[in-house]
Amino acid sequence: MGLWLAAAPLLLASRSASRRAVLASAAIPVEAVPADIDERAIEASATDKSPTGVAKLLAVTKALAVAAQRPGRLVLGADQTLAVGERLFAKPADLRAARAQLASLRGMTHALHSGLALVRDGAVVFEHCEIATLTMRNFSDCFLDAYIEAGGPAVTASVGGYQVEGIGIQLFERIEGDHFTILGLPLLPLLAHLRHAGYLAA
Repeated sequence: MGLWLAAAPLLLASRSASRRAVLASAAIPVEAVPADIDERAIEASATDKSPTGVAKLLAVTKALAVAAQRPGRLVLGADQTLAVGERLFAKPADLRAARAQLASLRGMTHALHSGLALVRDGAVVFEHCEIATLTMRNFSDCFLDAYIEAGGPAVTASVGGYQVEGIGIQLFERIEGDHFTILGLPLLPLLAHLRHAGYLAA
């Protein structure tokens, strides 16, 4: 008997390679089925506009969208917001936007709010959000230009314009919070729920 006890793999409603890798490294069989949603429109429609509220809403919406296509399957949605206070930052559209965003974040502390939701047959069975705080060092324009050049299009793949598991770590002077939360998937609360619900060996 393996650690995963369900008959079918977990469905991940995301294109995120890092989230899929996190689940795979924890011995959870996973299939990625990206959700086709308009994230900016959903953010605009949120009744709870707080960074945590938006992260959870996006996670739930993604999971519900995929669950509607896959009856009977357990679907995991996840999303992340970046905020300085209550000001939300969106994923940069291109390298120029990424540079401008990183320039505005340097020397400051921001918060990553990582939300997740588990859905089956249209019902939300679990949702959670965790927060990590990261302080960027006051790097030079020269460094920023070199970072954008070295990172290339990958810097537009995440909300902050960085991946701390790669060269993005060079942006920071202090990081406080769970590593998996920073990667966009609060893994320990997810594993605890999956064990409690009988999907994982306890």
